[in-house]
Amino acid sequence: MKNSQNITWHHSSVSKKERHDRNGHKSCVLWFTGLSGSGKSTLANAVDYALFHEGYRSFVLDGDNIRHGLNSDLSFRPSDRKENIRRIGEVAKLFVDSGLIVSSAFISPFREDRELVRQMFETGEFVEIFVNCPIEVCENRDPKGLYKKARKGEIPEFTGISSPYEKPNLPEIVIETDNTSIAQSVQIIINYLKDKKIL
Repeated sequence: MKNSQNITWHHSSVSKKERHDRNGHKSCVLWFTGLSGSGKSTLANAVDYALFHEGYRSFVLDGDNIRHGLNSDLSFRPSDRKENIRRIGEVAKLFVDSGLIVSSAFISPFREDRELVRQMFETGEFVEIFVNCPIEVCENRDPKGLYKKARKGEIPEFTGISSPYEKPNLPEIVIETDNTSIAQSVQIIINYLKDKKIL
C-alpha cells in the first residue's frame, strides 16, 4: 500500500517511442542475476562498453553502487532485500522510459522479487540474464573476500551460504561464466538484442 496521498502521475510530453526514434534503438533492462562472484558486474559493464562504442545509449546500475547511495538505509534482511530490488526496479523503469538500455547487476536471489520487477515493464522490455556459475567457482574467485567472511560467520544471510539463491525458471538468456569468455558472453547478449529488434 502506498503511503503518499494527493499525488498525480504526470506523463512526459516526449513519448518513449519518440525517444526510441531519436536514439535509433528501443530501450530495455538487462537484469543480470546470479551469485556473488559469478561475473554479473563484469559482464554488465562489458555489455555497456560494447553498446556505448556502437553508438547506443546505455547505463549500468550496480548493486554495490546503489547501496552506497539510494539504498544505503537497507540491510540484507529478507524484507530489506525485497525493498532493495523493488527500488532498483523502479529506477530501471525510469531509465527504460527515458529510452536507455539499462544493465542492472544485482544478486536478486528470489524469483518472486524478480517477477515483481518484470511486471513493471512492458512485454519484451525486461530481459532476465541468469549469470550461471557454480558456487565453487564463485567462492574460488571471491573477488571481495565475502565468501571467506561468510564461512566464518562474519556475514549473516549471505546468498549461497546461509541464504538461498533461487535460479530463474525461464530466463531470456543464460550465460555460463565458468566456461564462456567475456567477449563470447557479450556477443550472446548483443545478438539477442538484435534478434529481438531492440538494436
